[in-house]
Amino acid sequence: MAGHEIRRARPDDYDDLIGVVDNWWGRTVVHNLPRLFLDHFHRTSLIATDEDGISGFLVGFGSPSDADAAYIHFVAVRPDARKVGLGRTLYDEFFEIVRADGRKVVTAITSPANFTSIDFHRSLGFTVTGPVADYNGPGRSLITFERKL
Repeated sequence: MAGHEIRRARPDDYDDLIGVVDNWWGRTVVHNLPRLFLDHFHRTSLIATDEDGISGFLVGFGSPSDADAAYIHFVAVRPDARKVGLGRTLYDEFFEIVRADGRKVVTAITSPANFTSIDFHRSLGFTVTGPVADYNGPGRSLITFERKL
């Protein structure tokens, strides 16, 4: 991706990410990204940078319970770095990492109101299901995504 370098995340990236994520998402989402994700899953998470600093990131991991599955927990791209393929590039890099680990399927979830995410995942070849009623407890319906590798 021209102008962006992608590397594996490090635990010490956390403070930089948590400092921008609410602004990038346009609402409070820091509670969805606890430090434990970069402490324990930095090997399978990615950071994109450009001349202005962090331009995007993807936090994902292989399932500890299902050797065939991987999960993408959180993805964000800086607003001025959107619409140039950076999100797709982060996903492609993650697919390569987890494929090398023997994973065969990648999953993710989002809110039924997040039409941008739903369209994006569909464009990447994910199967979109839902809303799945009570997925995250009573009254917490979510959209699920699944893509075979």
